Amino acid sequence: MTKDIEKFIGQEFEPYTFQVEQGKIKEFVQAIGDGNPIYTDREQAVAAGFRDVTVPPTFATVIDLWGGRDFFQICEALELNPLKVLHGEQEYEYLVEINPGDEITARSKVTHAVSKPSSSGGMNLLTMETVYTNQRGETVLIARSTVIERF
Repeated sequence: MTKDIEKFIGQEFEPYTFQVEQGKIKEFVQAIGDGNPIYTDREQAVAAGFRDVTVPPTFATVIDLWGGRDFFQICEALELNPLKVLHGEQEYEYLVEINPGDEITARSKVTHAVSKPSSSGGMNLLTMETVYTNQRGETVLIARSTVIERF
């Protein structure tokens, strides 16, 4: 069923903070099977031009899952049926490297919402943007994701 999802455009969520730990980076790269030593070996990371061990491109997932709202809280806030929700597109724009010891604060908001009915049902599409800053106030990452609710 179509609904007025455009009312969520501009909605901001409560910010959350996550302390980046080298152990979490190591666990994550093991889970995704990425053996690049810049994620686990400081000397190799520095030799590659980083300040320290750094995070892989999809590490924002760890920040969100361990520091942010869970799936059901997001669905409730956006009046979505969790049984009909799919994860759509995801993109990450890294601006400054993230290293162990960084304290990352994430601020999310809905930047786009549209309902697309079709003869076989349709879908609601919501784009969420999360801006991540470190303890120095630097924007380190911007993530954009599309949430799809089938109807």
